[in-house]
Amino acid sequence: MSVTLTQLLAMAGGVVLAGVVAHGAWQARKAGPKRALPPLEEPHFDAPPFAGGESATEAAAVVTPDSLDVTMPAVARPLRRPSNRIDALIDAIATITVEQPVAGELALQHQPGSRRAGTKPFQIEGLNAETGDWELPTPGQRYGEFQAGLKMANRSGALNEIEYSEFVQKVQGFADGIGGFVQFPDMLDVVARARELDQFAASHDAQLALLLRARGAAWTPGFVQQAAARHGFVAGALPGRLVLPSAEEGAPPVLTLQFDAQAALADNPEAQSLRELTLSLDVPQTPAEQEPFAIWQESARALARDLEAEVCDDRGQALGLHAFAAIDVELKKLYEALAGRDLAAGSPAARRLFS
Repeated sequence: MSVTLTQLLAMAGGVVLAGVVAHGAWQARKAGPKRALPPLEEPHFDAPPFAGGESATEAAAVVTPDSLDVTMPAVARPLRRPSNRIDALIDAIATITVEQPVAGELALQHQPGSRRAGTKPFQIEGLNAETGDWELPTPGQRYGEFQAGLKMANRSGALNEIEYSEFVQKVQGFADGIGGFVQFPDMLDVVARARELDQFAASHDAQLALLLRARGAAWTPGFVQQAAARHGFVAGALPGRLVLPSAEEGAPPVLTLQFDAQAALADNPEAQSLRELTLSLDVPQTPAEQEPFAIWQESARALARDLEAEVCDDRGQALGLHAFAAIDVELKKLYEALAGRDLAAGSPAARRLFS
């Protein structure tokens, strides 16, 4: 359900192809892959009074219909805060009520073994009786209410009836285990909402990828890592994957730079030769105000300069300034459409939907 770089270019009118001039003499002199250089060695205060001088007891006075002043004790109640993990915009939500607070240990004991229904993840949260926060059940805490949220769409498609039925079965088992009563939204309504959400997401998703192709000598994995590190890239969780981290703690990376995983896993990676890298931008994952497209474009140019590489689109055709400008125009429209649906790029809901 994504718009590729090729499709964005087609919407904007295409790009002008440019030929690649080979430097034969230089190639002959630098026949082997470029290698990384060896690392260099480095040498008590009082609470304010109530307005008007009232005491706490006076402020709690309540006037009855008989006009009698009755002093009521102040009762501290936790503020009920919205969830950061479950959102009615993209989740089907089941509510679970209990007669008395449930210990976190009991809730964990009855959690489903898998929090997935087909290809759709779901989460079960408890309303902390002390703090009023929705949170994942934790030992030592007590919960006065629970809710389960099932994602209605992701990049695997829309939620279907079979997946929803699996969700119902798993959440019902959890509710029975903690002695709760669960209410589910209507399946036909949920599935219809899921299809509509998926249609919107399918036409407003964008994962941009360009290729960096060696003009002359190939590179070793170490040489690529060394060059990328100069521009802020660090090793990712997967072999052959480097990432440009977001400035926001815990956020997805802004860019990814990938090469052949087999080369990274080889017994002697520096004996491997690389001639092509992929630089990717997952548009919905980063806020527009951070200008990720400009970062993507500038990173491509900087890496191409340092690696002596050609910048190409996903079909191998050279990318120039006009192509980048055309993509930028289309992305601005995309950002506006996402924000208009309360799914602004980089928001928690957008990150979860486009995953």
